[in-house]
Formats: sequence, C-alpha cells, structure tokens
Amino acid sequence: MAIGSAPSSSAAGSSNQPSNRSSFSIMTSLFFMWGFMTVFNDILIPRFKEAFTLSYFQAMLVQFAFFGAYFVGSVIYFIISVTKGDPIAKIGYKNGVVVGLLISALGSALFWPASTAGSYPMFLAALFVVGLGFAMLQIAANPYVTILGPEKTASSRLNLAQGFNSIGTTIGPLIGGWLIFQYFAKTGANGADSVKVPYLAFCVVFVVLAIIFYFLSLPSIAEEKIQPGAGALKYPHVVLGIGAIFMYVGGEVSVGSSIINFLGQPGVAGLSAIQASRFVSLYWGGLLIGRFMGAAELSDLKASTKKMALILIPIVSCVFLWLAQSAPLDALRSGLNASAFNLWKEHFVSDAPIFAHYAPFLVLCWLLFQFGKSQAGRTLMIFSTTVVLLLLTAILVGGTVAMWCVVAVGLFTSIGWSNTFSLAIEGVGPLKSQASSLLVMAILGGALLPPLQGYIADVTKSLQFSFIIPMIAYGYVAYYGAKGHVIRK
Repeated sequence: MAIGSAPSSSAAGSSNQPSNRSSFSIMTSLFFMWGFMTVFNDILIPRFKEAFTLSYFQAMLVQFAFFGAYFVGSVIYFIISVTKGDPIAKIGYKNGVVVGLLISALGSALFWPASTAGSYPMFLAALFVVGLGFAMLQIAANPYVTILGPEKTASSRLNLAQGFNSIGTTIGPLIGGWLIFQYFAKTGANGADSVKVPYLAFCVVFVVLAIIFYFLSLPSIAEEKIQPGAGALKYPHVVLGIGAIFMYVGGEVSVGSSIINFLGQPGVAGLSAIQASRFVSLYWGGLLIGRFMGAAELSDLKASTKKMALILIPIVSCVFLWLAQSAPLDALRSGLNASAFNLWKEHFVSDAPIFAHYAPFLVLCWLLFQFGKSQAGRTLMIFSTTVVLLLLTAILVGGTVAMWCVVAVGLFTSIGWSNTFSLAIEGVGPLKSQASSLLVMAILGGALLPPLQGYIADVTKSLQFSFIIPMIAYGYVAYYGAKGHVIRK
C-alpha cells in the first residue's frame, strides 16, 4: 500500500527537475522496499504458526503488531501536530524519511535477538518497531514524491511510485517463501530461526538508504501547518472515509494473510507452503496490474490512449509476473548460465495453466473499468462489490473455484486505497493534512481484522467461513464508493 497525500508546492520548479530525477529513483526504491517488507508478513504468519504451534488467532497477531504500530505512530504524530505544530514542517520531509528508515532498521535488527531467544512476543515487538518506522515513512515519503518535479505532474509521479510499491509486494512472497521455507530450511535454520538473516539484510538496506537520503540535496517545501483542533472531523465524508480506509486495509490484509493456510487445506488446493506462497505473489501482483490500469483509466489521458494502456498494461504485467513466478531461484544462485536459463524456460512453460486460469479475471477487470466511466467513486463501488461476490463464492463453493476467487481479490482491491483516500480528503481545504493523518490512523484495520478473522476460523473450525470478515469489510467500502463519499459538511 502506498499511503499519503499530495500537498501543494511551488518550490519544485522546472529548473530543479534534472537534478531531481536521481532523487526520484531513490524514492521509488524506498516504495519498493516497504512494499516488499510489508508482504513478508504473509510469509511470517505460517512460519510462526508452525514454529511456535500457534492458533490462527495467535498467528494473526503478526498483523496486529505491525499495523497496530501504524495506528500508534499516527496518533502520536497527530497529537503532536495539533498541540505543538506539524513535526515534519519543522524537521523537513527529508529528515522525516531518514528518521523513519532508522526506526525501521532498528526493528529489523531486533529479529536477531528474537530469533536467538526463540520468543514469539519478541518477534511481535520487533514488528511493532518496524511498523512505527513505516508509519513515519508513509507520512513523509508520499508528499515528498510530489515535490520532485513540476507540480502539474505530481500525481503521475506518486502513481508511479505506488506502482513500484506493488512490484515489491508482488515479488516479496516469491523471494520470501524461497528464503524462509526452502533456502534457510536447507541450511538447518528451521522454524523461526529461518527469518533471522533476511531481516538482518533489511536492516542493512534501511541504514544504507538512510545515509543516502541524509546526503541528498532535495528542494525545500513550504507546508501548511495543521490547524489546532479536529476540524476535519466535522466533515461527514471524512469520518465515513476513516471507516472505509479501516475496512479496506483490514480486508486486504486479512485475505493476503490467509492465502497460504487456505490453499494448504485439502478441500481447497492442498498446496505446500512454498507452493502457496507463489499464489500470494499473484494476489499482490493483481494490485500491481489494477493500480497501473487505474492510473491510466482515472487520468486525463485521451480516450484512445486510455484504451491502448488498458490493453497493454495487463499484458506486460502478466509477462512480468509469469517470468517472476517461473524463476528458478536455486539455479540462479550460480548465475544465469545455460542450465539455469533452460530450467527457467521449462518452468515458464509449465506455469502457463496458472495464467490461463487468471486471464478471465483480467478480462473482467477491463470490463469493470469501462463500467466505472473514469469516476473514482463509481469505480470503487463496482470493484468492491466484485470483491464481495468473489469472497461469497469462495465461502459457498470451495475447491479450486474458491482458490481462484480468493487469489483474484487482489486484482479488484487494487484501486481501493487511492480512490478511497482521494475521495475522503476532497473539499476540506486547509484541513487536508489533518484529514490525511486521521486516515493514516485507520490503517489500524490491518491490525484488527486479521486476528478477528483468525478467531472466527478457530471458533467455527473453518478458515473458509472466516472470509466473511473481509467480505463485510468490502461491503462497507462499496457503500462508501456509492454514497458515503458524497455526504458533505
């Protein structure tokens, strides 16, 4: 998920554009990294469930710790901003990014002692610290992207950065599943110990990025200070939007967190964890495809250009996903030699049935964008209703039909965040930054709904039935797209 608002800026003029291209490239790597790490939670859940013999509810506390930190960090930031003044307005966006990176590096480093102690609570504490760092990054990085070039193309840059976030969430499960379930398992690092080295690598990457950002020369920005009080809450569509963000994030994370365990059930697909992790990648890959398609369809491009983009984007994205899915990671350790290339080719051909099953959902996505008529609220309503129907089918039918319905949710939840967020802050004037911070708090949905789904699964003895939780959540998001966002002050 890419989270943030786009404040106005006059500081990033055209004269600065050439020097900002490298800065934007570095920023896209940041979006990629937090997307990559966020989806790693979907790998940690089944790993910890097995290593510590946890119930579904206990395993879902991974998401509670991580996304709960977003809420705590955003509340702290909001309180400071309305009582003392906006912190980022004082320290600058660049320093805000640096602080967020260093906090995330600290949380990643804490995986080492947690692994050594074999303590699940320590792992949760480490994830909480990582989440605090990400909360600061989300608040600082998204507006930062908007100032790295002319104001008229700010939205384009932000959409592009969010696309890189989706690339991270797409390949994260592939690499994470291979590292945690296969590579480190082969070296004897079984159970929770297999996550130690990957997160130490994350720590190093975050420290390096923090150093790079500290020495970057970026344009300054004059930011409005958040007004005292909570005036944004006087707008009904903002309040309803907070609920919609809560439900959207909670629903998206709940589904993604359940895929590996769900596909492993004999009555669904009976896949191993490493096999199912590839479908987690396809789930998040759907967000990548849908976001780029939404960026084109909801833009001001010419009608002919939109039509061409909506055809080319899913084709190019599917080829990328197909290549990533079929990559022989073990063989590629020694380089792309003839043997590895031939093995990659064999995997590519053998994976054809997977994408043949996925193709009808791409066609449906294209049709739904036509029905959306380039309207954010209408498109949000149509896509969220489609998710409700997919989850209802998964609950009632089961088997491979249920498997593909759940995996396809990623494609139709793709535009949920950007459409909901933009609709919720529309028309609030100088209170936009305050409304934005309130919406970031609503990421708490990602902390609360997954454990609730896990609890339902434990009580009913049916993970399949527990999808009723994200189904209800997306029902509310569909309401917001249809009616909730039009209720003004």
